[in-house]
Amino acid sequence: MTGDRPGWHRCLLGGALFAVAMAGTTLPTPLYPLYQEKLGFSELTVTVVYAVYAFAVIGVLLLAGNASDAVGRRPVLLWGLGFAEASAVCFLCATGLGWLFAGRLLSGLSAGLFTGAATAYVMELAPEGGAARATFVATAANMGGLGCGPLLAGLLAQYAPWPLYLPFAVHLGLVAAAALALLRLPETVRELRPLRSVRPQRPALPARVRPVFGPAATASFVGFALFGVFTAVSPAFLAEELDLRDHAVSGLVVALAFFSSTAGQLAAGRVGVARSLPLGCAGLFTGLLLLAGALHADLLALVVLSALVGGTGQGLAFRGALSAVAGASPGDRRAAVISTLFVVAYAGISVPVIGVGLLTGPLGLEGAGLVFIACMGALVSAAAVYLLRRPVRVAA
Repeated sequence: MTGDRPGWHRCLLGGALFAVAMAGTTLPTPLYPLYQEKLGFSELTVTVVYAVYAFAVIGVLLLAGNASDAVGRRPVLLWGLGFAEASAVCFLCATGLGWLFAGRLLSGLSAGLFTGAATAYVMELAPEGGAARATFVATAANMGGLGCGPLLAGLLAQYAPWPLYLPFAVHLGLVAAAALALLRLPETVRELRPLRSVRPQRPALPARVRPVFGPAATASFVGFALFGVFTAVSPAFLAEELDLRDHAVSGLVVALAFFSSTAGQLAAGRVGVARSLPLGCAGLFTGLLLLAGALHADLLALVVLSALVGGTGQGLAFRGALSAVAGASPGDRRAAVISTLFVVAYAGISVPVIGVGLLTGPLGLEGAGLVFIACMGALVSAAAVYLLRRPVRVAA
C-alpha cells in the first residue's frame, strides 16, 4: 500500500465508516436476554425482532439498491448513517417492544443502503490497480464490523454501567464521527442523476446463470442462516442451557463467527474461488454438526468450534458463490443477478430463524435447534453433491 498513500488512506477510512455502520446492526445481540428480563417476551419474539432487520435489508436491496449509482455514494451513505443514529435512539428509548421493532427496522434500512453503496465506495476510493486489496478491505469492514458489534456491546454490558444504554450511546458517538469523516471524502460517482431516476430492481436470473446460481444460492442461504441462529439464539442458549450469563463471552462467541468469515473470505483468494465453494459447503456442514453436538452435550467448547468452523465455511462459500455468480452473469445483468443472490442470502437470516423461534415453544431450544440443523445440513449437502458432480468454473 505504499504506491499511493493518500488513496489507500481514503480507502481505509471508507472501510472504517462501513465497519461502524455494520457494527450497529449486531450491537443488540448479547443484550437480548436483558431485554427479555426487562420486557418479558418469549424466544419467538426475539427471533421475530431479529428477522425484521433482514426483511428491511431485502426491501432496500430490491427498491433502492442501485440508488447510489444515480445520486452518488456519499448522499446514500449519509442516509444510512442517519438511519443508524435513529436506530440507536430507539434502543436508548426502549421502554416497550415497539421500540425494539423500530430500532431493528431502522438498522435494516441502514444496512441495506450500506451493503452495496459502501462496498462500491471503498473499491472506488482505492488507487488504480488496487482492486483485489480494496475488495478485501470492503469484505473485512463488512464482516469485521458485524463481529465488533456484539463484542463491543458484550464488553460494555458486562464491565460497565447501564448495559442497555451505554453500548448505544457509544455507537451514537461513533456514527457521528463517521458522518464527519464521510464529509471529508470525495464523491466517486461522476455523472449524477436525480433521485427520480432510481427504479426498483427486480430479481433477475439469465438462463446461463441458473446452473451456477442454484448451489451458490443454497450455500449462501445456509451460511447466512447459521449466522442468523448464532446472532438471535446463541445468547439465550448460553444463558439457559449452559447457565453462562457473561455478556462479554456471549458477544465474543457471536463475534468469532463473523471474524472467521473474514478469514474464510481471505483464504478463498488463495485456494481459488472455484474450490472455495465446495470447501465452504464442507465447512458449513461441519459447523452444523459441531453445533448439534453443542446443543446435545451442552458444551461451550463445541459452540466456539462451531462458530470458528462454520464462520470460515461461510466465508469460503460466500466469496466463491459471489465470484461464480458474477463470473457467469452477462455484464449488463451482473448487478441485478448479484442483488438476487443477496436477497436469497438475507432470506437465510430471517425465515429459518423465525422457524427456530416457532419450534422453541413445543420442542424447546435444543429440539428446535436440532430440527434447524437437520434442514440446513440437508440443503448444504445437496449443494455439495451437485458441486462434486458439476464443478463450477469461475470466469475472470
